[in-house]
Amino acid sequence: MAAAGLNMVEAITCALARALADDPDVLLLGQDIGRKGGVFQATAGLHERFGADRVRDTPLAETMISGLAIGMATQGLRPVAEIQFLGFLYPCLDNLANHASRLRTRTRGRLTCPLVVRTTHGGGVHAPEHHSEAIESMLAHVPGLRTVIPSTPARAYGLLLAAIRDPDPVVFLEPTRLYRATREDVADDGVALPLDRCHVEREGSDLTLVAWGAALYEAREAAATLAVEGISAEIVDVQTIAPFDAATVIASVERTGRCVIVHEGARRAGFGAEIAAEIAERALTSLLAPVERVTGYDTVMPLPRLERAYLPTTERVVEACRRAYLYR
Repeated sequence: MAAAGLNMVEAITCALARALADDPDVLLLGQDIGRKGGVFQATAGLHERFGADRVRDTPLAETMISGLAIGMATQGLRPVAEIQFLGFLYPCLDNLANHASRLRTRTRGRLTCPLVVRTTHGGGVHAPEHHSEAIESMLAHVPGLRTVIPSTPARAYGLLLAAIRDPDPVVFLEPTRLYRATREDVADDGVALPLDRCHVEREGSDLTLVAWGAALYEAREAAATLAVEGISAEIVDVQTIAPFDAATVIASVERTGRCVIVHEGARRAGFGAEIAAEIAERALTSLLAPVERVTGYDTVMPLPRLERAYLPTTERVVEACRRAYLYR
């Protein structure tokens, strides 16, 4: 069955409903996710449809939410925990890094931890402090923890289903400014998209644009601008930050010879640096120009009046692509 014209938050609701209907072990928990439907309405209507036992409101206590989810996961349930904003994930890191990510190794495979932690990602919606972080590189550094970031409604649907069905812990980062930015037809067929794979969204021959989450918006606009100038840009949507599908990016760079990486997080030790290192190690002789990075800055995400000055813009991406293309 196709659901026509869903935005990303509606696609996420659709995926959660499908998971709850298909698997009695799936349950949702988080602050205000029940009767109120969550701060962004991602769980709207699910409390009424599936009941309070399956869609559970919790106190404002992120450490408790993550710890409770881990306990549930070890006992055969598949909890999906919502943390309202990524800046509130820090209290969960002890549980995620020291327990959820290690259970398979710690118990020699006797226990796994099939939980999903959903939260927002990035800026662009005029939010206050602690609401606009992009700290995916911090999460990617934790072995045993998957980090997934969708960029379209259909990919959000398929990747969230895959995350819920995965036997290991997944942090599912939902780009806040994409929640209601676009609409597309989403097939509510229960089909999951593969994790741990990049998606080549647009083929090109002159350079590779690598991005994820909301930064795909600027990458797409930049590719359209460059096309008018006769520059053919290939777009690679990373989707799963960790484990990272380096092979797809390397194959693209070997074809195009140039690479521009775009992300919202701070430049220093951002995940773009890891991608650039992989390219240097595995595709150096294919490069016709240095790898360019267009990122946020090494500062705290500013308050709303200045957030557009922090986020990568289409103009910055186009300029980086021109430098790479014209490099001699």
